[in-house]
Formats: sequence, C-alpha cells, structure tokens
Amino acid sequence: MIIFPAIDLRGGKVVRLREGDPNQQTIFSEQPLETAQRWIEQGAQWIHVVNLDGAFNQANHNLSVLEEVARLSVSIQFGGGLRSLMEIERAFECGAQRVVLGTVALKEPHIVHEAIHRFGADGICVGLDARNGFITTHGWTETATITPVELGLRMAGIGVRHALFTDVSRDGALSGSNVQATIELAQQ
Repeated sequence: MIIFPAIDLRGGKVVRLREGDPNQQTIFSEQPLETAQRWIEQGAQWIHVVNLDGAFNQANHNLSVLEEVARLSVSIQFGGGLRSLMEIERAFECGAQRVVLGTVALKEPHIVHEAIHRFGADGICVGLDARNGFITTHGWTETATITPVELGLRMAGIGVRHALFTDVSRDGALSGSNVQATIELAQQ
C-alpha cells in the first residue's frame, strides 16, 4: 500500500476545506515546502498536491510551489484546475509525475485521451469526486448527473489506469473515508 499524504494549497498556504467549502477553511501552514519535507521525513514516497485556487478558477502561483516540492526528490501527484493540455503539460514541466484530472474528464474526455497518448497512462489519474453519489466538478461547486462508476468506466474505456475517489461530504470533516462507496466503486 502506498499512502499519499495531501497538501492542499490555497493562496500559497497549506489548508483544509470542510466539504470543499472555501468559507470553511483551516490554515495548517504558510510553508508548504516545510510541510512536504515533514511528510518525506515520515516516509512518504508520494505527495498529493492540490491546487485549490486552480480548481476554483482563481489566479495563483501554486505551480511555483510544485516546482519547489519537486526539488525534494519525492513523487508528486498534482491536481486542481488542469483543464487543458497546455496546463497538464505545464504541471509535468514543473515536476509532477502524475496529474489528476476531474472536471476535464467529464466535460472534455478527449483531452484525457490525448493526455494519456502524450504523457502515458501512469501519468494520468482521474478524479472521481462525488456528492450524494454524483460526480462534482469545478472545485466541487457543480454536480453532474453521472455517478463515479459511470465516469470511471468511461475513463477506463479510453485507457485510464488510475482513479482517485473522494466523497465530498466527508472531505475535511475528519470523519474517515466512505469505505462502502469506495468498495462498490472498486468492484465495478
């Protein structure tokens, strides 16, 4: 098992949002590089970095944080607001080994297909974020009419090998993961 400690970035700070709500934010650190270093010292092989500003379509400098963390010799899975091939390519250039694609997987699956072709299937992960059993997009602010299983099967059909499932209603609430929904998704 590989554990991916997460560093959620908003305004260059390490934060946690309760259920993805930007108005329910807790700041853990103003030093994301130090946070990454602590995870590495505790044995992290991968770090999951989330650009919350990008997910909310807000201007940010979180790619520079990605570059700094990448210099620490840890594998990075990076997501949040990657909605074009140019943005995906830029994340790889800044040091990501894998990118997480959420909104674009639902709205423009051809970009996911092209990203797999250009960067390899191991470099692409699809975010299957859901609230009340339906996929959420745009930083969890919009809900679609498709389930994680349906989107996951579509993405597997175009060559996606990695998926990340988040039950939005539990995220940041410190109530644990939705084990039953995760099992059901994995079985499908």
